[in-house]
Amino acid sequence: MKDWIGVDLDGTLAEYHGWNNGKIGEPIQLMVERVKGWLAEGKSVRIMTARVGIQEDAYSEESGSAATKEFAECQRTLIEDWCLKHVGQKLPVTAAKDFAMVELWDDRAVRVEHNTGRVLSVPR
Repeated sequence: MKDWIGVDLDGTLAEYHGWNNGKIGEPIQLMVERVKGWLAEGKSVRIMTARVGIQEDAYSEESGSAATKEFAECQRTLIEDWCLKHVGQKLPVTAAKDFAMVELWDDRAVRVEHNTGRVLSVPR
């Protein structure tokens, strides 16, 4: 399994100002250029977003949708098309991390020092 970098979509790679009927926001150029650079270096990048999460009995008040397979597949197509337009290629899209994920870039994540629990950075 090849190492990969996870990049959150809403608020990290694309602007996010609320659900807006699921429309993906404008690209955040600094992050888009960073992703393009990683890809040019041969690194594997995946979009990691709750938009494609499938979870029984999960419902989003914000989107007004349940986390169904149909909803996830619709979102996956929107994200892949957005990536093709703004990154230049479709990127794999997931809602899950695995042992090969080496980094996660996310506007909501709290960075914790490895094996200590000490907080290194807090978003916003």
